[in-house]
Amino acid sequence: MYLNEMFKLDGKVAAVVGGGGVLAGAMSEGIAKGGAEIAILDINLDSAQKQADVIRSNYGNSIAIKTDASKKEDLKKAEEKIIEEFGRIDIVINAPGINSSTPFFKIEESEWDKILDVNLKSMFFSSQIFADRMIKQDEGGSIINISSVSSILPLSKVFTYSISKAGVNNLTRFLAREFAPHKIRVNAIAPGFFPAEQNRRILTPERVESILNHTPMKRFGEPEELIGAVLWLSSEKASGFVTGTIIHVDGGFTTITI
Repeated sequence: MYLNEMFKLDGKVAAVVGGGGVLAGAMSEGIAKGGAEIAILDINLDSAQKQADVIRSNYGNSIAIKTDASKKEDLKKAEEKIIEEFGRIDIVINAPGINSSTPFFKIEESEWDKILDVNLKSMFFSSQIFADRMIKQDEGGSIINISSVSSILPLSKVFTYSISKAGVNNLTRFLAREFAPHKIRVNAIAPGFFPAEQNRRILTPERVESILNHTPMKRFGEPEELIGAVLWLSSEKASGFVTGTIIHVDGGFTTITI
């Protein structure tokens, strides 16, 4: 009973940006199990709808909204649909992401712009729009940005991605200060290596061996292993004094220096 009270999200509404993906999908299901109603925002409407259907069939109310998170007008329209459907927004998970293994000297400006737009600018736009809604509601809220261990340690083959995620960390800390007077907490989760869509293309046998040798737990993460951190950061009772924090869920990857 105590744990139910500590982590329950009954009456809360969550917007999951990039929620059609594997990792964000698992996170959205986790907070849906906690009692929250879920809006799945994704540029791929089919993926968003499939995830919303799973949640609706098993846990509670959910809707899918086609959203290009790098476009502020798309996020604004999504916010209006969420308010129309649920009447409020309490939790935002910012999880859009694209990656590339282009060697440094071959990175084109268009690729640089696209990755920064999707991975970083989208979170800037999302935070402007959804935090403004939370401030108007005057009941606080939680914004959870999905970062990466590559924001901490410079990884080979993912130059632009790593820079975008380092920006996410800085954005998270800045907004934690900006929104604290409004009882809005802003934190980030930095996953280690999870076999999601965006990194499968560069997971050659040699790279897998290198990753596992650098990971004390000697394995990849499973999507469900992100749920605990998300539930904790979503619940005001459990993490009401936690803001500006980067939570590593990485099997110990960032503990190794030599």
